[in-house]
Amino acid sequence: MAEMKTLTLLRHAKSGWDDPVSRDFDRPLNKRGKHASEVMGKWLRDHGIHFDLIIGSPAIRVVETIEHFAIGYGETMAPMWDKRVYLASAQSLLEVIQDAPDTAESLLLVGHNPGFEDLVLMLVPDVAGDDARDAVEEKYPTAALAEIRFDVDRWADVRAGQGRLEWFTRPRDVDPALGPEAR
Repeated sequence: MAEMKTLTLLRHAKSGWDDPVSRDFDRPLNKRGKHASEVMGKWLRDHGIHFDLIIGSPAIRVVETIEHFAIGYGETMAPMWDKRVYLASAQSLLEVIQDAPDTAESLLLVGHNPGFEDLVLMLVPDVAGDDARDAVEEKYPTAALAEIRFDVDRWADVRAGQGRLEWFTRPRDVDPALGPEAR
């Protein structure tokens, strides 16, 4: 019986473009982003979803997303920071995943678009009627979560087209006030 590895992707929450930072890397979350992070953390907790390992981009907006996500989740989070995740391509993200320790059955990866959207589309085959995958293809908004399962024993064995997208949840699905029309 093959093991199962579960990958959850959390795109960083909405960041503040109004902040006068000199580098994109240093952009913080805005108020809406902090709220969305907490809402999504609570949603995961309420659905009993746990992680053995968290890997995040060290960008300030990801660090703050995890901090506020942890408040909603109700647990302290101790992510591993990996510079390879910052603005990474789908292929670079796949390499980060393949390098994850096999002791972790479930991995939460926190990072950026367009890499996350491209990664889901690369890992999950395009089959008719897959509404979750279609939603990802349409848009992977800030603070959205996707869960992909793989029938593998080792993260190193994760390959393109072998994942199964279990669900895709956007902040507006949990709290309509976080939808685009609610600005």
